Amino acid sequence: MAENWYALRCKPRKEDLVYQQVVNQEITVYYPRLRVNPINPRSKKIKPYFPGYMFVRVDLDQLGLSFFQWMPHTHGLVSFGDEPAIVSEHLIAAIQKRVNDVAIAGGELFIGLKQGDSVWIREGPFAGYEAIFDAQLPGKERVRVLLKLLNEQRHVPLELNAGALTRKR
Repeated sequence: MAENWYALRCKPRKEDLVYQQVVNQEITVYYPRLRVNPINPRSKKIKPYFPGYMFVRVDLDQLGLSFFQWMPHTHGLVSFGDEPAIVSEHLIAAIQKRVNDVAIAGGELFIGLKQGDSVWIREGPFAGYEAIFDAQLPGKERVRVLLKLLNEQRHVPLELNAGALTRKR
């Protein structure tokens, strides 16, 4: 049998440890992660795109299904019945493209967000106010928004942490 991609399910917040175990076994692995801007400065700056999952490329006839079932901090391969689900090459390529696009844009918030789009401020002293996205600022994931005041007759520029915004739907 040929090598195929499979989804490996991990225990909560053990993805990095499982990733290291799989790499140490010289197995091809794709663990999509994104840089994030947490509110708490001590929180992780890189988070899994699919918490609890990563993708491994193996020949199960050669390695054996039990290899992943007994690997520490995992729940084994995603299966339907007793059959592990094969993940297509096209899906892996699409995920890689999406993660790359998000990274280039500066985060999930910035995908498709352009100057003039409406956003909500969800944290800080201006939480609950509507604003207009103006620019992504260089440095520590900061943005400039125009805060709507006085019945939208006046807009005040405001610099915020990018994580404090939510796109208005």
